[in-house]
Amino acid sequence: MRNSIEFEVYAPYALFTDPLTKMGGEKMTYNVPTYQALKGIVESIYWKPTIMFIIDELRIMNQIKMESKGVRPIEYGGGNTLANYTYLKDVRYQVKAHFIFNPHRPDMAFDRNEHKHHNILKRSLQAGGRRDIFLGARECQGYVEPCAFGSDEGYYDHLEEMHLGTMVHGINYPDETGHNQMEVRLWNPVMEKGIIRFIRPDECTNVRVLQEMEPKTFDSSNIETVDMLWQQLEDGR
Repeated sequence: MRNSIEFEVYAPYALFTDPLTKMGGEKMTYNVPTYQALKGIVESIYWKPTIMFIIDELRIMNQIKMESKGVRPIEYGGGNTLANYTYLKDVRYQVKAHFIFNPHRPDMAFDRNEHKHHNILKRSLQAGGRRDIFLGARECQGYVEPCAFGSDEGYYDHLEEMHLGTMVHGINYPDETGHNQMEVRLWNPVMEKGIIRFIRPDECTNVRVLQEMEPKTFDSSNIETVDMLWQQLEDGR
């Protein structure tokens, strides 16, 4: 697919929190990453407001295993409390994604150089990302590297179907929808032979408004253009 990347992400632990479990301060992970979590990982590899990443497919490589830990999170009013968090353990995924230009950012038209964005993205992936990689939570640091999607053997390759119930798909932000509000998307994913094929955000029909919000303003005065980033890479060779 045009402007696509394929990569592997792995970590000792991951915490893709089911929001239903946060009511009492405890946290319980989903069985698999959400679309939004994977989008955040790709944006840690390389991000500009000019582009929007679309997550196409996720392949679960390792067996889904969980481990509970007693933690002492900091309370907003100060001090610590006791809580029990349930993490995914020994995770490894293959991800296929691509980017498009953000149609809701006509102010970023000056930065739309498809070739340079794609090449910087691929170089950033080779280097392990431009920012730290986290799998759902700050304490769950992970690592990324290029791969051929579908390579190697996955634990669920021979499992016909696994229904994963209702999950958060992701968050709609104003600069990606054109609406001045934050929304949450829900969906019902099905894993088929180890692979989850994501629907696009605009294909989600179960959407709920969270709050009013206005997009942040970007222009040539507060971002580095792709041409500037490309020149820095060329000068650093």
